[in-house]
Amino acid sequence: MKPNHCDARRIALKLAVKAAAITVAAALPQLALAQAWPNKPIRLLVGFAPGGGTDIVARALAPKMSEVLGQQIVVDNRPGAAGTIAADLTAKSPADGYTLLMGHSNSNAIAPFVFSKLPYDAATDFSAITYIGYVPNVLVVHPSVPAKTVAELVDLAKAKPGIYTYASSGIGSTQHLAGALFAKLTDTQLNHIPYKGSGQAVVDLISGQVNMNFDTMPPVLPHIKEGRLRALAISTPQRLPQLPDVPTFNEVGIRGFDVTNWYSVMGPKDLPKDILAKVNDAVKTAMADPAIRPKLEAQGVQFGGAQSPDEFAAFVKAELAKYQRLVKELNVRAD
Repeated sequence: MKPNHCDARRIALKLAVKAAAITVAAALPQLALAQAWPNKPIRLLVGFAPGGGTDIVARALAPKMSEVLGQQIVVDNRPGAAGTIAADLTAKSPADGYTLLMGHSNSNAIAPFVFSKLPYDAATDFSAITYIGYVPNVLVVHPSVPAKTVAELVDLAKAKPGIYTYASSGIGSTQHLAGALFAKLTDTQLNHIPYKGSGQAVVDLISGQVNMNFDTMPPVLPHIKEGRLRALAISTPQRLPQLPDVPTFNEVGIRGFDVTNWYSVMGPKDLPKDILAKVNDAVKTAMADPAIRPKLEAQGVQFGGAQSPDEFAAFVKAELAKYQRLVKELNVRAD
């Protein structure tokens, strides 16, 4: 006996309801994840040893982010390979919001063009959450170096090619590129000494084991003020109030010195939009906190720009193009 039209409609309705239930059931875990997040501590990976600029910024922001999100932000230092070890751990972590990265120019803009076998894709393996700001690079020398100006340092380096050394936080770091660019622009030969982070690099610079560094401002500023290091130039467009007597590279006649280290917060690719928005809000709230912002500004952090995820993603794309050109021009390779 053939089913009548009513039976057919009932069957079709049951199938439609079943299909809808399956769709809702599939979406529930993702919805539950976003709604319940966070319900445990969150790791914020830092690709350098404690004491460097990236670590200083991460530890300044983490307490306020913890307060906003209602869960502890645990700063997890994974130093090595110019920050790419921490970046790789982040790229390979689940997109559940419990592993975040203090992204920076080293691992997320320079590394793809320095390392021939980078284990992640800087352009596609991360969720861009928000840009924090940048810090200038400062050319500092050990007091034993008999140069009070950049011109005097250039004369010394030309008189003894390859003798003067500069430290960095790793091959392919902004400090490395800054030193290589300085050598190219001044037609000098400098010997690069890489470390696993600015912390140890600055310790060895203060002890006189290396002659100079083109480090970010936070780890060297206290030592400049206390006379343990001498600052010769800074990579900002204008002088900074923190170092009013230190000229810019432009002022001393070195044009095109465009290397700065920026900081950000990133996650693995495909981070759910609700989680991404919550982290973005927590970072921006921490950046605006009157108990935090002045302290970071005093360290030379230049805030502003590219704070929405879309704006930050566009910024990263432009930085990748910029450093692709610069790394090729300087012929910097890690292997």
